[in-house]
Amino acid sequence: MPGETEKVRARWNRSSRVYDFVLAPLELLSFSRLRKKQFRHVEGPRVLEVGVGTGRNFAYYPGGIEVVGIDFSEGMFSWAKRRALHEGIHIDLKQMDVQELEFDDDSFDTVVSTLVFCSVPDPVRGLREIRRVCRPTGKAIFLEHGRPQSEILGRLFDLLDPVTARAWGDHINRRTTNNIKTSGLLVEREESYYSGIMKLIIASPNK
Repeated sequence: MPGETEKVRARWNRSSRVYDFVLAPLELLSFSRLRKKQFRHVEGPRVLEVGVGTGRNFAYYPGGIEVVGIDFSEGMFSWAKRRALHEGIHIDLKQMDVQELEFDDDSFDTVVSTLVFCSVPDPVRGLREIRRVCRPTGKAIFLEHGRPQSEILGRLFDLLDPVTARAWGDHINRRTTNNIKTSGLLVEREESYYSGIMKLIIASPNK
């Protein structure tokens, strides 16, 4: 989906300057707490983070591991590089699309994804790439938002989805757990928050 990918990239490039400002209230209310929960499960020695955005996760990485971070948005990527320099954090940053990872099979012990698969044009393709590069004994850890479990809220999110997708490239009604299973990853653990809007999912490559 090259055309759709370029549209989403352009939207995130535009949004990159205000992303941290817009996200700040949610970080205070819940996201920072959920990120800490996610990163309790991160293990090395080699970790890949897909969709690093502005680098909000950098402060949560444990020491003594090798971290590679990717993002396909030039705008987001530039902010991530600035944050890494400002905080003195060493992360190997590469501009790359999760739908076409430029890594060998079985390259990483852990793959991290935080608020990413709401905007990947072909989410199952990206998830299959994660499965490919994750070692057989490794794991993929997702903190993602999606369609609520409540039918009333779910319908509301369905109505609003075209608006958020056009403005941000962000689909708020994705069924990411189903997409993870479709990709061949095996869901080992799933925790739901806020009527299922937020989910922490730990999966194995199932090779």
